[in-house]
Amino acid sequence: MSRKIFLSSLFGLVLAILMGLFFYGRAIWFPVYQKIKGQQTLQSVVAEYGEPARLRLKPNFDRAGVTYPPIKITLLGIKDKAKLELWAETVNGPKHIHTYEIKALSGTSGPKLREGDKQVPEGFYGIEGLNPNSTYHLSMKLNYPNTFDSQQAAIENRTSPGSNIFIHGKAVSIGCLAMGDTAIEELFILATDIGIANIKIAIAPSDPRKKPLPTKVSPQWLSVLYKRLTHHFNKYQPLNRVTLKTQ
Repeated sequence: MSRKIFLSSLFGLVLAILMGLFFYGRAIWFPVYQKIKGQQTLQSVVAEYGEPARLRLKPNFDRAGVTYPPIKITLLGIKDKAKLELWAETVNGPKHIHTYEIKALSGTSGPKLREGDKQVPEGFYGIEGLNPNSTYHLSMKLNYPNTFDSQQAAIENRTSPGSNIFIHGKAVSIGCLAMGDTAIEELFILATDIGIANIKIAIAPSDPRKKPLPTKVSPQWLSVLYKRLTHHFNKYQPLNRVTLKTQ
């Protein structure tokens, strides 16, 4: 091997390692960078991203005939299609505002059961906190495990059902919904404008409005959850969709 080819190969290897560290090693280097840069506050994040995010959001609300900011919103996560739908709750029923692409989500169909399984949860959640200093730009923490998750874990003697599930920026996921920076800025600002208590989230393995969720599944309680998710998703119907009932 010539020296030129060797140096070129070495450069490519080093570049690949650095790129991998940049994208997948953020948990290692970003806290150091953050200490140098300094901590952000909710107020500073709103000051920096608020107006641009609202300008991007408003046309979607205008098209739906909904005044910004809405009173309440619902987010519908569809794992197999990597989509997150934003709906505004209005006196005339839910209105579809926008559908975001989920840039990265890990795991397969099925609920999160234990710490480290890299599964995105399935079920009904709220937001319990906003993090302006997330390793992944900005993040919103889900209340996983919720009461239902904790009850099933206790029945099955699962002592570590997992925790720290977020909707966040960037495009790396180990059980979270990674939305990219532009989308998380919009969702984060929307959350600060309406309050986290006014946000509800439902996550399903697939879209039950298009195809019924399976009923013969394990663990047994999952079929009950899927029936609830089907009933919930069917409340959010674009005009070109037909309601599907659980079989």
